[in-house]
Amino acid sequence: MAHLAMQSTYTRLVDRINKFPAGAPPSDLLFAILKLLYTEEEAGLVALLPIKPFKAEVAAKIWKEDEATSRQLLDNLADPGLLLDPTREGGRPVDVKPPPMAGFFEFSMMRVRSDLDQKALSELFHQYISVEEDFMKSLFVGGDTPLGRMLVHEGALGPELQLQVLDHERASEVIKTASHIGVGLCYCRHKAEHLGKACGAPQNICMTLGTSARSLIKHGIARQIETGEALEMLEQAREAGLVQFAENVQKHVNFICNCCGCCCEAMHAARRFGMLHPIQTTDYLPEIDVPTCIGCDKCTNACPVAAMGLVSANDPRRPRTKKARVDTMTCLGCGVCVRSCPKACIKLMPRPERVITPPDSVTRVVIQAIERGKLQNLIFDQQALLSHRAMAAILGVILKLPPVKRALASRQLNSRYLDRQIARNPLISEPR
Repeated sequence: MAHLAMQSTYTRLVDRINKFPAGAPPSDLLFAILKLLYTEEEAGLVALLPIKPFKAEVAAKIWKEDEATSRQLLDNLADPGLLLDPTREGGRPVDVKPPPMAGFFEFSMMRVRSDLDQKALSELFHQYISVEEDFMKSLFVGGDTPLGRMLVHEGALGPELQLQVLDHERASEVIKTASHIGVGLCYCRHKAEHLGKACGAPQNICMTLGTSARSLIKHGIARQIETGEALEMLEQAREAGLVQFAENVQKHVNFICNCCGCCCEAMHAARRFGMLHPIQTTDYLPEIDVPTCIGCDKCTNACPVAAMGLVSANDPRRPRTKKARVDTMTCLGCGVCVRSCPKACIKLMPRPERVITPPDSVTRVVIQAIERGKLQNLIFDQQALLSHRAMAAILGVILKLPPVKRALASRQLNSRYLDRQIARNPLISEPR
């Protein structure tokens, strides 16, 4: 009976996790992961929490505890990264239950821990994410709006493009405008190290930003750094051939990962499911000056998603001669190939259509919820209506969506109120 009760506790936690737009498909491996990360008591507590930001008094009411006890429980859950306490309203913490990714999966490996068998956890992560694949598919190809986006290598942009690139497309500008910057171990390479597969790229180099960084720094999961050190790390990453993968938003970006093609799960997803566009590309594509290319293979080795390849030059005088060619369907537009070319025969050019990035995390999450049929989880959490302010915020995002996505949202909610609001706002333009 005790075994059944424990399974029931973790089953409730899995159910709660899958209220997120990007959840985690149930499997024996997922249950094994959660049992390493959460005690049964912690699992039971977190399974009851809202998926949206909440205050300690809300948790106290749900848990039937006094507020001081609840605050201590929340802090205990934030210490290992099972919760975040990133924002403050009126000087009081507001807690957030993070999704698996980008969230508590990564936080478990962002530092070396003696209280957790990280080798066993790494093996479980590998099997669940890279072998089973259901999680990776649900995370990266579950809708049209990706979780993350590629940032362009600023040094790869020619003078004319330097004037056109937007601030939110520059990793340096994202870093300069962050309120807090934290650095921790790269989840992917730390995990690969436990599996005996890590490459030689720097590990202590992946950044969290803004209010998320403040919470991770507070609980010792990340180390606080200043802007200057962060910019130096960014250049160190580029020197090592790493690419910058960030949250798919324009404002208040929560993370910038410095990724390698061999260990990074996002890059693996881009190689496996490239035609489905699991990562938001940059606004640029590499263009190769074919007559100048010597087929040296350096760009193909540098590309993290195998979008660069060598093909026959079709030269009858030299039948073995090869030239570089880019697969534009899978290319992320990072520009790392430009830096690798010894003949400077690759340059970045604008894509035919400009990439649209969601303005902020709220908009991205709402769009993802609509695409994945989970909008009702944001509107009706804990089977109760949100506050009027939160409801207004979500509806405000919905009303700014393109007509097709607004209609899809209305069908999901089957809401006469939402239908009336959409009817009153037929000309609201698509967010840019």
